[in-house]
Amino acid sequence: MLSAGQTLAAGIDLSKPYGDKYGCINRNGQQVAADKMLLLTDKELITAASACTFSDKQAQADGSLVVTAKCEAEGEEGQAPTKFAIKRSAKNAKKLVVADEDGNLMGEVARCK
Repeated sequence: MLSAGQTLAAGIDLSKPYGDKYGCINRNGQQVAADKMLLLTDKELITAASACTFSDKQAQADGSLVVTAKCEAEGEEGQAPTKFAIKRSAKNAKKLVVADEDGNLMGEVARCK
């Protein structure tokens, strides 16, 4: 039995953070400045220019995860609702791919060490 706090979507487990190189370096706060950064946790998606807080996660039949979030962009007021798709990378099953609701690839992330 899974507790409500666990995020498991056909093997997508976000209990540990995923990120690109700079996302993992900055996972505990801004350590280095980076123009390109992607950090994915069970509650947030953080890029160099925005921070998104998840309000809903839906496991899909294909094993992907669709996340509804409110995003705050750097230099803008307020939060805009948006959706992201998170799925396993076709090239490397240990990595996850994050895309926006239009299908634009935001990046590939690996579990932070």
